[in-house]
Amino acid sequence: MRAKLAQLARRLTEIDTALSQEGATADLDQFRRLSRERAEIEPLVAGFTEYLLATRDLANAQQMLADPEVRALAEEDEALARRRIAMLEEQLQRLLLPTDPNDERNIYLEIRAGTGGEESALFAAALLRMYMRYAERKGWQTEMISESGSDLGGYKEVIVRIIGQGAYSRLKFESGVHRVQRVPETEAQGRIHTSACTVAVLPEADEITEVRIDPSEIRVDVFRASGAGGQHVNKTESAVRITHLATGIVVECQDDRSQHKNKERALKVLAARIKDAQTRTQQQQEASARRSLVGSGDRSERIRTYNFPQGRVTDHRINLTLYKIDQIMDGDLDELSGVLTAEHQAELLASLAEAA
Repeated sequence: MRAKLAQLARRLTEIDTALSQEGATADLDQFRRLSRERAEIEPLVAGFTEYLLATRDLANAQQMLADPEVRALAEEDEALARRRIAMLEEQLQRLLLPTDPNDERNIYLEIRAGTGGEESALFAAALLRMYMRYAERKGWQTEMISESGSDLGGYKEVIVRIIGQGAYSRLKFESGVHRVQRVPETEAQGRIHTSACTVAVLPEADEITEVRIDPSEIRVDVFRASGAGGQHVNKTESAVRITHLATGIVVECQDDRSQHKNKERALKVLAARIKDAQTRTQQQQEASARRSLVGSGDRSERIRTYNFPQGRVTDHRINLTLYKIDQIMDGDLDELSGVLTAEHQAELLASLAEAA
């Protein structure tokens, strides 16, 4: 572990030198890659520096043990240093786990109503608000990409771009089926109904470099936008539908009055979906016999239930139940996100231990 950490310390120095050189920002892609790599390495190097100081303290305390006059103090210092080293070793082990290269990326958040009709569409709107409030708490920016509304103000489908450092790392475990149990607004008898929505969290692909879309492999259709937007939107063919012929992926965008901007947004969503499909295919091919508890990202997997009458939210992957549904629906997702991340790290550590 020491050799690996020492190597990372040298690499951090190399990156800092490269970023400080004149003209370092000329190649934006290179600057972005170096900055991302630095953000990944810096916490490890800082932890390694603390670890070296702790080992030095331990050595000093052990040298003092031979002196009877300070032996009691030296024993205290030795015990403290050993505890400090053990804690830092555990932290560094976790930091050395394989990192997801997408963790610091912006995301496309897609929510689709599923079983439950209009109630499912209303729940989709509630989920959208939950994630938007979470983004607001984190100081992230949000941009509506596409929406298909329902009659009662819900969403049949909605796509939002969330821009912020670490957006993917905090929300990547949200992909899957979200189930709700509550009394719908349309229910006159007061009966509890169950409905569901599907959430997909897609990391944004780098401009051009990661996903190259051949113009000959896509079909672009333009049409008049539907729904709200005023006379201009409805009277001009500003809406865009892009079909990726090789994969059958279809993306629509009609929120902007400009056909050019709608096409640009749709292409970015298409690139994210293609990247996501490629990543999941690779993960399936590389998967070991042990299946990751929270890292599968299976879109058809029921991951969470929101029970409003009982005021609870249950995440089925980790058997965690929190009786704070109002706070969670208002965007307080840090506890859920933190536990899911910790569980995922524990799974990785266990897998590495088995492989060792």
